[in-house]
Amino acid sequence: MPISNASPRIVFITGGARSGKSRYAQDLALQLSPAPVYVATARKWDEDFQQRIKRHQDDRDERWTAVEEEKHISRLDLTNKVAVIDCVTLWLTNFFIDNKYDIDQCLAACKQEINQLQQQAGTFIIISNEIGMGVHAETEIGRKFTDLQGWVNQYIASVADKVVFMVSGIPMEIKNVHG
Repeated sequence: MPISNASPRIVFITGGARSGKSRYAQDLALQLSPAPVYVATARKWDEDFQQRIKRHQDDRDERWTAVEEEKHISRLDLTNKVAVIDCVTLWLTNFFIDNKYDIDQCLAACKQEINQLQQQAGTFIIISNEIGMGVHAETEIGRKFTDLQGWVNQYIASVADKVVFMVSGIPMEIKNVHG
């Protein structure tokens, strides 16, 4: 069923690496729309990463429209569409590097992007890796990034209508303001 309501809707899906976040998000998007949009935030860093991107591309068929946008997702016209934004971790990495690891600038830019995205009427399924469940970063830059991602994840979860935590391919709904 196509999205027909005028109010924005955000579904935030978080969990560990390889927890099934992308598969769950794609299945949800196809339940909500016959023609969803996939917003890819990854940069093609090296051959290994290009192969990872290819695996994600192979998971989607002709029903999907793919858009690559490394940082400025709010500039995309996603009005009345269902869009999967995959993923916050890569999106933040782009801001973090381009802003020379300045957490305050990155946090402000990310919040502004999310706030502007909310101005569009549509459904946004945002995927992120959960942070703080593993080994602490050994470097100062790694710790700064962990802080940044934790704060951005908290911000997105606070404005989301629904939050899902993925564990070993099993979705656990932890917030749903409509149900």
